[in-house]
Amino acid sequence: MNYFLTYTVYVLILSVLMGISTWKLFKKLGYSPLFAFIPFYNYFIILKETKHPRWWAILSYLPIVGPIMMSVFHLYLMKKFGKTLFKDQLLTVILPFIYMATVNYGKDVELEDENDLFLTDEEKNAKKKDSFLGSITFAVVFATIIHVFVTQPFGIPTGSMERTLLVGDFLFVNKWSYGYRLPMRPLAIPFLQGTIMDTGEKGNPKDDPKSYVDGVKLPYSRILQFNKPQKNDVVVFNYPQDSVHTAIDRKDPYVKRCVAAAGDTFEMRAGRLFVNGKPETVLGDQEVQHAYTVNTGTQLDIPSLYNTYGFLPVREMQGDKGFVYMFQGLTDKTAKEIKALPNVVSMEENIYPKDSATISYKLNADKSAYTKSIDTTQSIFPINKPWNQDWYGPLRIPKKGDVVTINQESLPMYQWIISEYEHNSLENKNGKIFINGKETNQYTIQQDYYMMVGDNRDASLDARFFGFVPEENIVGKPMFTWMSVQGAFSDASSSYQAPFKIRWDRMFKATNTGEANKTSYWWIAAMILILFFGWEYFVKLFRKKKTEDD
Repeated sequence: MNYFLTYTVYVLILSVLMGISTWKLFKKLGYSPLFAFIPFYNYFIILKETKHPRWWAILSYLPIVGPIMMSVFHLYLMKKFGKTLFKDQLLTVILPFIYMATVNYGKDVELEDENDLFLTDEEKNAKKKDSFLGSITFAVVFATIIHVFVTQPFGIPTGSMERTLLVGDFLFVNKWSYGYRLPMRPLAIPFLQGTIMDTGEKGNPKDDPKSYVDGVKLPYSRILQFNKPQKNDVVVFNYPQDSVHTAIDRKDPYVKRCVAAAGDTFEMRAGRLFVNGKPETVLGDQEVQHAYTVNTGTQLDIPSLYNTYGFLPVREMQGDKGFVYMFQGLTDKTAKEIKALPNVVSMEENIYPKDSATISYKLNADKSAYTKSIDTTQSIFPINKPWNQDWYGPLRIPKKGDVVTINQESLPMYQWIISEYEHNSLENKNGKIFINGKETNQYTIQQDYYMMVGDNRDASLDARFFGFVPEENIVGKPMFTWMSVQGAFSDASSSYQAPFKIRWDRMFKATNTGEANKTSYWWIAAMILILFFGWEYFVKLFRKKKTEDD
């Protein structure tokens, strides 16, 4: 069933429930009971009768926003019939159609007169309180609409995109860059991604409460898609192999650079990236970085180096004859300057040997003992190739319409595409491969895929580990950095932490231009905020002066 047909079914179900639980109330309001069953129009009538803007009815069935607005409209209707106590409001929100039905079929329910002339002081204060809460609610609703349908804030907690995007950069992502991906879990708590909070085992999201109702789902669909990710685009996407969340749009958000698009061939040679046999194009805002091991006679002054070079995660270990430093990502210039320090004895770039596979294992608790299995999240994709971070490929990125050969050798490369991303049943029995119950040796790719890799290659968990990124996982492009705070996130992989400071020069800079020197417009943003929050003050001041003059 496609997206809009599924959406229509949900709307009709909700409209029937609304009609069954309120048709008598609509009759008492002076309308045909049938109007209670008509989508949108039923809420239009409630807003008309309670003297609220009628256009709000448009919001009643929108994903994520709709449940909030429906609750507000239900409260308006119940208040119209005198149900204003806290218990009435609570029941209206948590059991809307059940509680409204008890009111609807009750014998003593009558319309309440809301004439302000007959209100007590207590009732007037309650009305003011309701108005204030209503203002807060609609501020949340407005922010939710922007968050769900226009742009989403996103923070950079790791150094995988240094020095293009820095740890502590906070971005706004344009959800329309590659067409708008319609929400797939319409019943969810606003502003939360996948889970509500860490309530179980620390760092294990599998036992945390989800921020959405997984049973109410809509299929993947994208509208107004005029562009697709291109090579060198910085892209925000949902982590493909997130095993916690079945909803694509609720998987963890990642940001990487699209280094190879559908149909391209990706390769790493001695830590250098090649696409279609050619060296990568390095844009102006990128800096090539590599990992180094540095041996020193005495301890390095890392805090001082942080002040000089900014991002500098490093592991410090004391050796027999001095200190050993494992630097994550140094540019050629930084590496040359560190090598020239007087206490540096030797310095060597870290490159994995060719034809050595990077495979990690994890221990699994069994009833009688511990068993060892491959940790696919920390192993190079696919696990049957002798590849590592520095020697990888060549690997062709699948394109929609490609017919690929499926056998025991190629299955590790395509099994996630077939079973998880394109939702087929896949079985590998007795050396034979079955897709949707039929034995086969080929498969036709149903969507485009992309290779997403971090600019700081030696400190990036990227497509070399989790494989191809499906088109359906694409969220959009980062638009600009609205805040940048050094030291906002701690780095568990480093012996030292960056000192705290606000990087004013990065604020309100565009992120996807590829230019080395981007202009910061933070002062314009500050002026807009001052005008926005100071407008009411200046208007009141002007009115007061005008009154005094009169």
